[in-house]
Amino acid sequence: MLTVLMVIDALVAIILIAAILGQEPKSSGMGGMDGGGDTVFSGKARGMDALLARVTVVFAVIFAGITIVIAKMTS
Repeated sequence: MLTVLMVIDALVAIILIAAILGQEPKSSGMGGMDGGGDTVFSGKARGMDALLARVTVVFAVIFAGITIVIAKMTS
């Protein structure tokens, strides 16, 4: 059972990484600190960005849950 959970955890981690990397940047990074241009709070994500944001949250919760279960099983 532990091995199955570890494999699922690894697959969820890969999907989570892909979802994060697939998102468009929300700001210009450190260059956006001057207050100009597009900022993090400038609007809602639409289309693919909204889907990837939801996928990121869902898989992050799944990843955390499985990781906690694995930690409890091994201690």
